[in-house]
Amino acid sequence: MTYAVQQNDRLTAEIIDLTHDGAGVAKIGGYPLFIPGALPGETVEFKVTKTLKKYGFGKLLNVLEASESRVEPPCPVFPECGGCQIQHLSYDGQLERKRKMVRDVMDRIAKLPDVPVHPVKGMEHPWRYRNKSQIPYAERDGKVVAGFFRSGTHSIMDTETCLIQSTEADVVMRTIKHGLHELGIKAYDEHKDKGFLRHVVIRTGKASGETMVVLVTRKRKFPQRDAVVSLIQGVLPDVTSIIQNVNDRKTNVIMGDETIPLYGPGVITDEIGGIRFEISARSFYQINPDQTEVLYSQALEYANLTGDESVIDAYCGIGTISLFLAKKAKEVYGVEIVPQAIEDAKRNAEVNGFANTHFEAGAAEDVIPRWYKDGKRFDVLVVDPPRKGCDEHLLRTILDYRPKRIVYVSCNPATLARDLRILEDGGYRTKEVQPVDMFPQSSHVEAVTWLELN
Repeated sequence: MTYAVQQNDRLTAEIIDLTHDGAGVAKIGGYPLFIPGALPGETVEFKVTKTLKKYGFGKLLNVLEASESRVEPPCPVFPECGGCQIQHLSYDGQLERKRKMVRDVMDRIAKLPDVPVHPVKGMEHPWRYRNKSQIPYAERDGKVVAGFFRSGTHSIMDTETCLIQSTEADVVMRTIKHGLHELGIKAYDEHKDKGFLRHVVIRTGKASGETMVVLVTRKRKFPQRDAVVSLIQGVLPDVTSIIQNVNDRKTNVIMGDETIPLYGPGVITDEIGGIRFEISARSFYQINPDQTEVLYSQALEYANLTGDESVIDAYCGIGTISLFLAKKAKEVYGVEIVPQAIEDAKRNAEVNGFANTHFEAGAAEDVIPRWYKDGKRFDVLVVDPPRKGCDEHLLRTILDYRPKRIVYVSCNPATLARDLRILEDGGYRTKEVQPVDMFPQSSHVEAVTWLELN
């Protein structure tokens, strides 16, 4: 089929929008083209790299008229690295675009043009916020490389620093990279499925100052194990746990099933909103601790608890939102499909002295009906699903049992909007939406939504 726009064309156009991945959007004769690195309001020259039936892609060549919101990215590997998408956009500009992203899906998908979408709650210092880094290692030309994947590829960009991860992660990343060669330990080659070290996962507790290092290896037998442990301890005294995780499968999944403690208790602690959490190597825990408190405080505000309510926390994970709710609720029932997370949630409730919580492993759409069958009744439901949104069976369960208030915490505005439309059609009314910037410099945005039974 012939298009008005052809591959390898050099074109000039005005950028009219950003995609959810942070690429600029231009239209040539009504045909959309997505151009990474271009910003709304700019006039750019670009080369068409790919054409599909309904849209195409371009490579930015020159910015002819720059946006007032364009800034010089401080990261030396931006934009080749896939970790950040919008470092070239001022932080005020980022917050404005993220609000627009949420507003657009509320209008287009949820069909809720009159529901307020508030300005995004951002950070005072939107750098060095990540408390978890997952760094791939590989062999290249006889030396070890480590860093992050080049955008859209599995090719590692060798780097010494990342400006959105902790300084502790930088130190560990560099130390292991330069120390492996001296110790004669090979990094992983995913094409040949050979080598030893696959990933290094670094977790830090902002409140505690504790650091955990997880060495993801291809084999259980660990050559020079004591030397590697000493190497890490020597450069970072705050490392309190060093763990080996064995992943012998040829897969893109980072961690395997077997975890072996090498040093320390195997957990670190952190505190959010006065609540202490124990975090293991595989625990789900929000990446940005400062904004997590903002996010969960907003969920607590929308829950509007007086102390008499029974609350369900679906997708409860290790109990982070549950324990925030338990401060003000009569009782909180948490459900999560991952059994280890439920064990973590029970331990976290015990550590913090919460006797008004109950946690159960299973699918929410199976467990919640059983609670009702056992005579429980709930006033408020909180959901914090993965990016794919709520399971359709859970949405049907919600509409069957009809708690009077829902607080929906979302990491994907599009699936949030889809689910809101279903809940609206089932008798709920969306009151307002508060976006929160959990991932500055990236195109992602989270949102907390308040719904009431009509």
